[in-house]
Amino acid sequence: MIKKYYDKDCNLDLLKDKKVAIIGYGSQGHAHALNLKESGVNVIVGLKEGSKSVEIAKSQGLTVMNVPDAAKVADIVMMLVPDEISADIYNEQVAPHMKKGDVLMYAHGFNIYYNLVIPSEDIDVIMVAPKGPGHTVRSQYQIGQGVPSLIAIYQDKSGKAKDYALAYASGIGAGRAGILETTFRQETETDLFGEQAVLCGGVTELMKAGFETLVEAGYEPEMAYFECIHEMKLIVDLIVEGGFSNMRNSISNTAEYGDYTAGKRIIGDQTRKAMKEILSDIQDGTFASNFMTEFSSGRKTRFLSTRRKEAEHKLEEVGKELRSMMNWLKK
Repeated sequence: MIKKYYDKDCNLDLLKDKKVAIIGYGSQGHAHALNLKESGVNVIVGLKEGSKSVEIAKSQGLTVMNVPDAAKVADIVMMLVPDEISADIYNEQVAPHMKKGDVLMYAHGFNIYYNLVIPSEDIDVIMVAPKGPGHTVRSQYQIGQGVPSLIAIYQDKSGKAKDYALAYASGIGAGRAGILETTFRQETETDLFGEQAVLCGGVTELMKAGFETLVEAGYEPEMAYFECIHEMKLIVDLIVEGGFSNMRNSISNTAEYGDYTAGKRIIGDQTRKAMKEILSDIQDGTFASNFMTEFSSGRKTRFLSTRRKEAEHKLEEVGKELRSMMNWLKK
């Protein structure tokens, strides 16, 4: 059974005399930095020279340094930059300035688990991974609530790695909602699998296939968009609020009957076989290798061409037109 912790289990005072460097100021970076600062932690933001985020961070009351200088003065370094550039930034700009007893942190296990970063043996290496986007981590903190977070320990040189993980998670507001202990392996593999097989790859292909099936059968694209794409949020919101049973209790008997009779015809043995293959590629490092190769080549092999092709799909044009009718979406 996964272990859960709350603010009462955390000692935020552990960070009182520490300098925490947040490397990156994107979605997660801005949320971590601001939440920690308001929790009384001494925060420094590390950014490259000329970054557009420098003035933004400064305007929000944060101290900004270039990445090497931030790493040099910090006791705790949290890497919050994209996976594909994280190893280069750490190895070239951060690692030379890490001192014995420092703490290296990540919000995703990718670079550590796949050995893109090999940390020195005299530092703690931990993960604090909020299970929500950065803007939610920030907005929930501001209203006195929080987003649940995972913690994991890769290297515990000080004997206090877990305590640091809990303190940091509490500092960004996770202790208000719940902190769950896991491992780098479990977080990395389940996160990648969820994104590829279900949340992004699986769901978008399912919606696109439904849209194309209706349009090819002669139905109006607008009707296909509403039924196979727009209404997805309504269903997912019901599931998030109360599980599958809540969703099924809220839809019509016709929809529930169709759920039971058609679902397994769509997601059958072939889909489950493909999911197992996707998981295997994640577990043995095939996906990570392919991903890093794609980005080292300038994303020219598949990434950018696929992005362009997907952006030109008919459903994007139809969706843009229909969304313009829904003023409430603009907020």
